[in-house]
Amino acid sequence: MPPSASERPSHERAGLVFAALCATNGAFVPGFAKLTTTTLPGLTVAVFATAFAAVAALALLAAKRELGLLLDARSAPRLAAMGALGTGVAFLLFFEGAQRTSAIEAALCLQVEPVYSLVLARVALGHPITGRRLLAVATILAGIALALEARGASGLLGPALLLATPLAWQLSHLVALRGLPAVHARVFSGARYVVGSALLAALWAARGGPAELPAWDALAPQLPALALQGIVLSFVGTLLWYETISRLDLLRATAIVVPSIPLLSLGASFLLLGEVPSLRQALGMALAAAGVLAFVSARDAARSAAGEPARRGRSQLIN
Repeated sequence: MPPSASERPSHERAGLVFAALCATNGAFVPGFAKLTTTTLPGLTVAVFATAFAAVAALALLAAKRELGLLLDARSAPRLAAMGALGTGVAFLLFFEGAQRTSAIEAALCLQVEPVYSLVLARVALGHPITGRRLLAVATILAGIALALEARGASGLLGPALLLATPLAWQLSHLVALRGLPAVHARVFSGARYVVGSALLAALWAARGGPAELPAWDALAPQLPALALQGIVLSFVGTLLWYETISRLDLLRATAIVVPSIPLLSLGASFLLLGEVPSLRQALGMALAAAGVLAFVSARDAARSAAGEPARRGRSQLIN
């Protein structure tokens, strides 16, 4: 139920607080991904992170007595598809890519998402492509190209995997837009992590992942970081985003959160890893963030957001 006139200011202030928490949480995702993938393979990190997120999601749904909603025949197929794409495929690409790059490059490559959004919105939904949005995506691509250092063919795999990650997110959003019934954000998020975790675990087992685990005395010290990555940075991050867009309109929430994450990630990467951006990386990051801000604040974005349900909003590495 919409807030009353007297409640609206406090409702909006709460939305701004959630937006700030969401951006701060998202800023630590690339740094933690790099931190954990220095000692464990990317797929192993993805399995543990999504498993912790799935356990947290199931616990919350059980506490709310909503576990049965995961099996609702109307929404289960599309929720499963979203979990496969938005969590299973996306986490595999992201952590395998993060293992092969720096945290700064990981944060930067993810800013390519509006490019996929523009193309898919045109091809699948018939949305117009405006001059402002074309200029915005060109700016994003220029920023990414500027910041990525020259490297040989063997060094391109990491950035390529990261650049592909947002495509999985966008395809998962398209599944929702093409007919997912309205579900609560808890159910939506829970299904994504449960399905994604199950698929990643199956792939991990098929590839002999359990046999490659380090001894318990070496693995145990890494579990807190993996738990934090799954529960806080992934699952709680998803819930923070939905709390934000339930209080602020989608356009405003996106304009606050999305461009802030790559810039805040510079500080997070320094705190966690001591990474300092080069001048090219700093300029590229600023250019990409400016392009993202121009993209999400375009007038056609405002019109699209006005009639779009909150559940269809853009999830943050989160996805």
